[in-house]
Amino acid sequence: MIDYFHYAVDNDGICTLTIDQPDSSVNVMDQNFIDSFKVNLERAFADSAVKGIILTSAKTSFVAGADLKSMEERLNKPQDPKELFDKCWGFSSLLRKMETSGKPMVAALNGPALGGGFEISLACHHRIAINSPQVLVGLPEVGVGLLPGAGGTQRMMRLIGVANALPLLLQGRQLRAEKAFEKGLIHELCNADELITRSKAWLNGTPDTEQPWDRKGFRIPGGNSLMQPEIAQLFMGTAANLQSTTFYNMPAPAAITSCLYEGIQLPIDKALQVECKYFVQLNIDPVSSNMVRTAFINKSKADNLIHRPKGIEKKLHKKIGVLGAGLMGAGIAFSAAKAGIDVILIDHDQEAADKGKEYSANRLQKDIDRGRSTPEKKEQLLSRIHSTTDYQLLGETSLVVEAVFEDRDVKAEVFAKAEAAMPEDAVLATNTSALPITGLAETTSNPGNMVGLHFFSPVERMPLVEVIKGQQTSDQTLAHALDFVAQLRKTPILVNDSRGFFTTRFIGAFINEGVAMVAEGINPALIENAARHLGYPVGPLSISDEVGLDLAYKAAVQSQADLGDDYKEGASLPVITRLVTEHQRYGRKNGKGFYAYNADGSKALWSDLAEIWPRLSDDQQPSEAEVQSRMLFSQLADAARCIADNVLTSPVDGDIGGCFGVGFPFYLGGPFSAIDTKGIAQVVTECDRLASTYDAERFAIPQLLRDMAANGQTFYGRNPVTLG
Repeated sequence: MIDYFHYAVDNDGICTLTIDQPDSSVNVMDQNFIDSFKVNLERAFADSAVKGIILTSAKTSFVAGADLKSMEERLNKPQDPKELFDKCWGFSSLLRKMETSGKPMVAALNGPALGGGFEISLACHHRIAINSPQVLVGLPEVGVGLLPGAGGTQRMMRLIGVANALPLLLQGRQLRAEKAFEKGLIHELCNADELITRSKAWLNGTPDTEQPWDRKGFRIPGGNSLMQPEIAQLFMGTAANLQSTTFYNMPAPAAITSCLYEGIQLPIDKALQVECKYFVQLNIDPVSSNMVRTAFINKSKADNLIHRPKGIEKKLHKKIGVLGAGLMGAGIAFSAAKAGIDVILIDHDQEAADKGKEYSANRLQKDIDRGRSTPEKKEQLLSRIHSTTDYQLLGETSLVVEAVFEDRDVKAEVFAKAEAAMPEDAVLATNTSALPITGLAETTSNPGNMVGLHFFSPVERMPLVEVIKGQQTSDQTLAHALDFVAQLRKTPILVNDSRGFFTTRFIGAFINEGVAMVAEGINPALIENAARHLGYPVGPLSISDEVGLDLAYKAAVQSQADLGDDYKEGASLPVITRLVTEHQRYGRKNGKGFYAYNADGSKALWSDLAEIWPRLSDDQQPSEAEVQSRMLFSQLADAARCIADNVLTSPVDGDIGGCFGVGFPFYLGGPFSAIDTKGIAQVVTECDRLASTYDAERFAIPQLLRDMAANGQTFYGRNPVTLG
């Protein structure tokens, strides 16, 4: 066992347990943490000289959550339910012993206390936190398909009531110390230099060693009876809301609700066992494995720049350029300025450039109106954005992002102007969503400096950046581009150059299948609802309208011009072409697309769709499951082709890109996690069925997948396929 704790007892009999994980900048929970925590607690409980215990940290965080390495190891081996329950109950029982040992414990929170770290704090008799924005507390487990398994649901409910606890748990919200104090989850706030002094003062006073829920006559705040109308209505409303928002694809929210529903009727010790039961159920469910892998483990690897070339000094970008002040360019400028980077925002005339800067001003004003910012912060950020038409101002930039129209000639023109002013070693990035980087680089004087940085709209809210490496992109260019993404606090994935890269073609497969079904006479409402019920945030027709039908049409025209005889028309193109050219329906931008848009923002499917593409009779309409299968497996087949063709070099990038970039159902964990979960042999069989029934090309799977099925290989797990 490696001891993570420093044990010290002062002359007043106060034992300070300081968490200090060796060789780590933060404290995380792994087996060493649990084992050494138990040893030190039992030592303090048995020591007659110890009158009270302070639990604090030597790091800038208290406990940041679970350990990535141990969680990844768990995913790669079968889980025994009994073994899992014993581990869960063992730790939960340890925290229960803290409450009932008779010795008062105070949690002195000097930094974030999340997940298991906050569960430990809730089991202490008193909680004192530094009043700082950096101190966050919360139980965010629902975000990775789990629930708190060491008493978090039960203690939070008993502290602040069902009505207050349920939304915090279902949303996985992290609260600043001040907000947690207001809600009653923290007892005291103090300055950093007072934390230990205030903790000792509480212990040297008349500390209460009995938790509220252990006192006779205890009642949960707000009521603890399901017979109370407001409590009954709360659970009924929550159940209905979960059905309408998650369609029960994600079991964690329902399990959390059940923990509170059952726990409100039980004494604390029995309620803790119920919580452990649900914790085990979620852990052995593939949904949690998929979400943990993609949203936690793989995302953390990507955020730590696993693809950054070695041996290249880190670049801190202080000034960048953005070419094009439209929606994307303005969003990139705002995000960079928010990260403390000076931005030269260039457009063809001053009015257009100023309008791009105005986007940031309007965005910041909304934050001020909501009480999230101040006029001073607004002016400070806006001072970093310099709107202009003068390319000569790019002379001190280290990176320039092009965000103009998807037109080769327009891009070549701005590249030439930028290169004439940029430093020779500056990165030239393009925000194109589909045009191959290598071809665009041919128009530049130094192709090695070019890289693709595909942002998603709205830039300031979307967490993903698709980094595209062209055939001549240098390692230094790639490294410095990744450094820029990290400065923006966004998650990068790395893909090799090809038309559409990964995310555009991946979401394109979904859209293409959905739109193709309209031409076949399948009810558009069935298509849209089937997608949402499967876990997509919106259906393929809605996405088409949001992206812009006219843009999809123009992209197809550009591809046809680029590829000539090699161009293959997608099944959706005849539908989109007809809507654009014959009916001038461009999508949400002009209020007319697959949907008709009203002035108040509401929308309804355009009634004339059935006149243009006659609808099948009700008895000829396919089942919802068949519609879902077509949309899902068209994407899975395309993802498999991407990895077989070396567009993707790792399933990690595909899963992160699918979930964080283009709305692939999170509970499936991304296309490659989904393929593993469903079983590769089953995916091959279903794709073959769909290919023979509908279209051989859209559902074609590569030989790689057939070989993996034959060899019992997977993308993750104990027998992963070797790629590259």
